[in-house]
Amino acid sequence: MTSTIMRRRTLLAAVLAAAAPVAARAQSWPSRPVRVIVPYPPGGASDITARILAQELSSRLGQSFVVENRGGAASITGTQAIATAAPDGATIGVVDTAFLVNPGLFGSRLPYDTRKDFTPVSTLVRAPLALVVPASASWRDLAALVEEAKAKPSEITFGSAGNGTAVHMAGEQFRQAAGFTYLHVPYRGGGPMITDLLAGRVGMAFGTVPAIAEHVRGGRLRALAITGASKSELLPGVPSMAESGYPQVDAALINAIIGPASLPDAVVERLAEAARAIVSAPAILSRLAELGFEPVATTPQQTRSAFETDIPKWEAIVRAGNISPD
Repeated sequence: MTSTIMRRRTLLAAVLAAAAPVAARAQSWPSRPVRVIVPYPPGGASDITARILAQELSSRLGQSFVVENRGGAASITGTQAIATAAPDGATIGVVDTAFLVNPGLFGSRLPYDTRKDFTPVSTLVRAPLALVVPASASWRDLAALVEEAKAKPSEITFGSAGNGTAVHMAGEQFRQAAGFTYLHVPYRGGGPMITDLLAGRVGMAFGTVPAIAEHVRGGRLRALAITGASKSELLPGVPSMAESGYPQVDAALINAIIGPASLPDAVVERLAEAARAIVSAPAILSRLAELGFEPVATTPQQTRSAFETDIPKWEAIVRAGNISPD
């Protein structure tokens, strides 16, 4: 009996000894300033999310987290900078839906492998999208829009913030689910798209709820549905896509934390734990709600699983829509 107890104690001691360096690395990270790469210029949704995150991480972890904007090439430039960074915890990134869509759009032309060259850490927030039409449009609900779109193939114009953006993917998801065609008009950003939508030069578009909410409340735009299964608190009278009969139309703007491949597990876990605490804090929840974001804060394992599900989903949407990045 005594020998059995001694063996168990020896085994326990060995396990604790092996775990000690990992725990120490987790507690010592970060030991120097951390870059937070955002693959977009300043001012966009990803940049705002990253700056909230960086400020809170700096406060909670006692080290500087500095946002570095690396825009260009449909977010590929900044994303590549994350992929090629040393996996030492000194560089992380905040990416959006384009990170998951680009493998389908660019394929082998991407200078990195989205599935292999990154470490998923946590999905931070999700922002559903609203399908909107000009106030002058005759469609009062989704059914009327679909009926006319089917009766007049390719006559209805659909505006997006650019090929492969979250709002473009929402349009493709909806179009393919409802079984009609439209004339796609890609813009260089959401601002010009909304301007033409307000002027009635575009028939319909998807937009983030905060970007269009005031236009809807002011009677300048009409919202027909919100992507996903839930309504938006900012537009409570607008039905969800699921309620409207299209549960598969769930495109959303997401922001997630990633790092280069082989980021140490101890760093990943501490960063994910901090992210969950940040988006759960009442003050941050209030700021996110103002931006139209819903907190998500997934674990690293949940984040990887979501990426593995979403990448092929968007690849299928891109392939079925014959979408090119140009």
